[in-house]
Amino acid sequence: MSAPAEGGFVLTVSGLAREARIAAGPGVRSVAAGGPRLAVLIETAIGDGAAGILSFGIAGGLDPKLRPGAVILANGIIAGEKRWPVDAAWRARLAARLRDALPGDLAGVDAPVLSPAGKQALAESGALAVDMESHIAARLAAAHGLAFAALRIVCDPADRAIPPAAIAGMREDGGTDLGAILRALLSAPGQLPAMIRLAYDARVAFAAIERCRHSLGAEIQPPRA
Repeated sequence: MSAPAEGGFVLTVSGLAREARIAAGPGVRSVAAGGPRLAVLIETAIGDGAAGILSFGIAGGLDPKLRPGAVILANGIIAGEKRWPVDAAWRARLAARLRDALPGDLAGVDAPVLSPAGKQALAESGALAVDMESHIAARLAAAHGLAFAALRIVCDPADRAIPPAAIAGMREDGGTDLGAILRALLSAPGQLPAMIRLAYDARVAFAAIERCRHSLGAEIQPPRA
């Protein structure tokens, strides 16, 4: 394990501003973004002295047994043919506080996985869930020799499709464009029941991640050598 720099902070990496707000706290710097913007924010934080990188937020379920609110402490991140293992000591530190967390891999992708068929294809890797930030964070942590861990909560289960209106509202800065969501719903109102289901799933997932953050407290930091 790479030893954290003296006085360094843990960097939490998320796709949504709401996730970043939950992660924030003493000794924590939180970033939320999508695509190339996220990599830039991570690189900047590493240059400022990050001691470790924690992928933090919600994810799409790939294992059909996992329902909204399931907690995953990753063993590794899979993206294509590449796999990045997490820091075992840091994972153990987090697991000591999160007794219900499941071990397993996460899949990292560059674009949203909207359909159950797409999730099923990714599940063949053995990953339990999928998100769009963990593989970026894991790659950069490895490149800079930093400790890496990932805590993700299942939001949409494997058998549930994501309505396009939800994706229309995603902003690159991690915020939500409500106007874009409304316009998408007005153009295709048949998406409304799926949006209501997704909102319920998200409420369950965010309640779980808030409980996890409260349980971790200062133990969110990577262990020092």
